[in-house]
Amino acid sequence: MAIALPLAVWASRSPAVARIALGFASLVQTIPALALLALFFPILLSLRAVFGEGLPTLGFLPALLALALYALLPILRNAVTAREHMAPGVLEAADGVGMTAWQKLRLVEAPLAAPYVMAGVRTASVWTIGAATLATTIGQPSLGDPIFAGLQTQNWTLVLAGCIASAALALVADALLGLVERGFARRRRWMVWTGAGLALAGIGAAALAWFEPGEGEEPVVIGAKSFSEQYVLARLIGQRLEEAGYRVEYRDGLGSAAVHDAVTSGAIDISIDYTGTLWTNEMGRTDNPGREAIYRAIAAWERETSGTLVLGRLGFENAYALAMRADRAAALGVASLADLARVAPRLVIGADPEFFRRPEWRAVRDAYGLRFARQRTFQPTFMYNALQSGEADVISAYTSDGRIAADRLVVLDDPKGAFPAYDALVLVAPDRADDAALVAALRPLVGAIDVEAMRRANLAVDRTDADKQSPAAAARALSARLGL
Repeated sequence: MAIALPLAVWASRSPAVARIALGFASLVQTIPALALLALFFPILLSLRAVFGEGLPTLGFLPALLALALYALLPILRNAVTAREHMAPGVLEAADGVGMTAWQKLRLVEAPLAAPYVMAGVRTASVWTIGAATLATTIGQPSLGDPIFAGLQTQNWTLVLAGCIASAALALVADALLGLVERGFARRRRWMVWTGAGLALAGIGAAALAWFEPGEGEEPVVIGAKSFSEQYVLARLIGQRLEEAGYRVEYRDGLGSAAVHDAVTSGAIDISIDYTGTLWTNEMGRTDNPGREAIYRAIAAWERETSGTLVLGRLGFENAYALAMRADRAAALGVASLADLARVAPRLVIGADPEFFRRPEWRAVRDAYGLRFARQRTFQPTFMYNALQSGEADVISAYTSDGRIAADRLVVLDDPKGAFPAYDALVLVAPDRADDAALVAALRPLVGAIDVEAMRRANLAVDRTDADKQSPAAAARALSARLGL
């Protein structure tokens, strides 16, 4: 409103400004909300070099900026339209009695436009509340947290809770702003003040909860990508740090590039990543010198380029691999990627949204000449469901995923070694790398987790029966199983 309303006044007095402003606001609306939110991360990251390390790149600021732009169009368009359709006689009368431009705006134009402006504000509020659930992906806690976590772990109660809460918030906001709108239309001041007062009281309560002073020192922020294993490992690390006396916060659902940039820039303090991802995505390497050489090169590169500490390998590998149902693979005579190339033109391959844009896929595709009839993308949880239902014949599985054994899948051999090693690593941000107590609390995790233990923890989160566990419970069980 602070941007749109002054801009609407200017636009009402300049057709050129109106065309440019409405064109820009309309252009912003064509960008999906998730993409708009994500775009502010690299923008703020580049601005950080100019304005200093204090500029936040994840969380509230990028969410605020993106959602403000997203809310611009309905308010701006309604305000401009209201001004364009005012009765010319009323405006001429204002000029005729000698009103100044400010008096005309305050006493004539603003009261007549107010109901239409409030209708635009109502629309913007509902849009923004819905889009704000996507702020989870850029590290801002929101009502999207239970939705994204529930989708990944197949906890539909969480998904439903997040959806109901978001819808309820939108309905309440719309009702309060609707009261203000009707107050303007009927010239009932009590309706305006009641609706506005309750809305501001709600905002004030949220602000007090959000900005109240924390207890003790700054929390350690742990980032996690958007799949079950990352949630479990983040909670495992968080529980150890809490036992060591640290306050902990989590930033879940981050993309691979975002989480690495966040930890190297200090926007988060700790993340779990994989050697193959860093080797190909961040370092841009396409060769495969072997597991140990890749690990040493990554540790040195992180230290030299950003000062990020590679604490060590957790002990298991979570590699990309292509997998099929055992019965389907047997029927087609497929045991390796070389065998798959022969029948690939008749098959559908499914993968997570990142896979087909990653260098690893291009390397494997070119090494074996893989050409599929169709490519489909799925959220990781639904990717396994698609394989079971026949929506996909092959998927880009994760080798530490418990669903490989539970669903009786066959992981296809990679005789040419096209996939690099994917040893799980703990990365510590430069600002925390010298914290001896933090490093000491996490050091016992290095080399402690074998792939079988990780698969059991992942499966505990992903199962859909009565034995299903939350990531925090699975992390506690994993810690106990490992004697930590």
